[in-house]
Amino acid sequence: MSASSHPSLVWRLLRRNISLPQLTGYTLANLVGLAIVLSALQFYRDVRSIWDAEDSLISRDYLIISKRVKGITIGTHSGEFTEEEIAELEQQPWLRSMGRFNAAGFRVGASLDLWGRGMSTALFLEAIPDSFYDVKPDHWTWSPTAGPDGQYPPVPIIMSKDYLTLYNFGFAASRGYPQISEATIGELPLRLYLSGRGREMRLQGRIVGFSSRLNTFAVPESFLEWANAELADEPSQQPSRLILEVNTPGDPAIQRYFDEHSYESAGDKADTGRAAYFLSLATGAVMSVGVVISVLAFFILLLSIHLLIQKNREKLRSLMMLGYSPGAVARQYYMIVGALNAVVLGGAVAAVLVARSFWSASLGEIGAESASPWITIAVGVVIILVVTGGNMRIIRREISKTFPRPRR
Repeated sequence: MSASSHPSLVWRLLRRNISLPQLTGYTLANLVGLAIVLSALQFYRDVRSIWDAEDSLISRDYLIISKRVKGITIGTHSGEFTEEEIAELEQQPWLRSMGRFNAAGFRVGASLDLWGRGMSTALFLEAIPDSFYDVKPDHWTWSPTAGPDGQYPPVPIIMSKDYLTLYNFGFAASRGYPQISEATIGELPLRLYLSGRGREMRLQGRIVGFSSRLNTFAVPESFLEWANAELADEPSQQPSRLILEVNTPGDPAIQRYFDEHSYESAGDKADTGRAAYFLSLATGAVMSVGVVISVLAFFILLLSIHLLIQKNREKLRSLMMLGYSPGAVARQYYMIVGALNAVVLGGAVAAVLVARSFWSASLGEIGAESASPWITIAVGVVIILVVTGGNMRIIRREISKTFPRPRR
């Protein structure tokens, strides 16, 4: 009967010098470290849904920037971005993509009939690439093809939600005008009066959506390009506003760049974006603490295994004389490490699920949608496999050093 067929004999010889306090210390330390790492990861993924939502308070992946106005400027192009400035912006590491605001180069007026009470105002129109809108209304297209009656199709318009709120609770309330819901305003007849280059045009308009991201009256790029070609007094100019999709709006590097170039972002988007940036830093700090604890636990186990092998040095030599190979002996330590790491993984996953049950209700009240824990569990499995593989490799190396090499 071969020596390798009696693994229980090897185990009975080696287990006497196993230090339970050391192995328990490793298990607890590694359990705490892995639980912290996985809990921080799951919490980050759960909270991430808040700022991934378009209407979220801290959803600030987009910044609208312009140049700071100094003093009073009239009839100049000082507020426009040059091609060199745009090219420099495109090279910044925190920028994902950039869109230009194309403004109307002609005069725009609008009138609306509110159940017998007419209202008219001067208006401004702008357009940006479709990928930067936070709403995707139907019929967001326009073609300069006149119908049989000679009329062009209605111009679809996306309006800022802030403008409707300002009208309902500011202008309408003080003037006795009726308040209008989002659904209703899209059904009201809107007339546009365009003039420029000695020509006048009348078109129908229609509010088709409301934006929380854009503080403007937006129209399709196809319409604005056509209208500028027909009515603009001057050729197309450089943009005075840009919309930026950034990695993290609260990144201090963005604000430093804006200050150095005298740029400013619209509203409080950069300020509220710091909430997401701070959360990312806090999550990273917590995960780092967990990683440090896990690394320390890893070395605790290595020290325990090293001391255990040193105590069993004579027994290991005896096993070699009986015909046992280093691999056969190492398998006994592999089983110890595998069992301990399985306990660590199971305990860490249980800790994450328990912790998640505490914070999920609170996050749900502010609109967060809990992310699936399977990705977090998969990350935990990968970490444990890597740790276990590292443990086994070092164990095999230590035992191979103990077994003397055969002479050639």
